[in-house]
Amino acid sequence: MSSILRAAAPFLLSALLAVPTIGHAADGGPYYVATPSAAPAQETLITSGTIWKWHEPAFTANKGPQREAIMCEMVVRHTGKLTAFSAGGKAFEPDALAKCNTRAK
Repeated sequence: MSSILRAAAPFLLSALLAVPTIGHAADGGPYYVATPSAAPAQETLITSGTIWKWHEPAFTANKGPQREAIMCEMVVRHTGKLTAFSAGGKAFEPDALAKCNTRAK
């Protein structure tokens, strides 16, 4: 059994290295960027398993499993209203951001 694992190890490692990293926008940065209208009380948020880190002037996170609108709403519940939200490098339109902000605490 161990000889099979030893023989397969280089192939498994190659396969793992070939898997693209998910969660980053096309420019190599974070997938989500959420800019709150007020300074945050904390520098780290967790929404449904997605970790958001504060990088002035916004929270950023890798791609999560929910739709972009849901991710925005989850952040707004923690931060209050947002002045901007983008997913995958694409900013929310004003009407989508307004809808998201209706979920603000």
